[in-house]
Amino acid sequence: MFHIDILNWLHSLPPEAIYATVFLAVGIESLGVPLPGEIVLMSVALLASQSHIDPSIVWIMGAAGAIIGDSIGYALGHHFGYKLLDRLAQWFPHHINTRTISLAQKVFHLHGIKVVFFGRFIALLRIFAGPLAGILKLPYH
Repeated sequence: MFHIDILNWLHSLPPEAIYATVFLAVGIESLGVPLPGEIVLMSVALLASQSHIDPSIVWIMGAAGAIIGDSIGYALGHHFGYKLLDRLAQWFPHHINTRTISLAQKVFHLHGIKVVFFGRFIALLRIFAGPLAGILKLPYH
């Protein structure tokens, strides 16, 4: 039977690789790609609790990945938004349609900053908040 000792494998990785993984996983998830960024972040936080890596650098990499990913997702949504929504609507017609887009527009325009801020704490909204804010042309600030 094939067995991998994951904890020993993680301890063998250089800290820089772990920090880069946190930055990339959280950043790509914030960009709008469904990745398990929170699982990576929680796993690395547990690793940091064992003094293998610096928790403050993990925090900085997670925050930087989220901010940069959201900003890129916003820019992509702002520039390519409705074309992207049309493509996604073809793949997911039950989830992305004129009714759901209209609802998103209403909610974002009424509560824009609150949706983006509190969306960081809700799994699916965390992934799509930045791109949706760009698609719906909310002011970047």
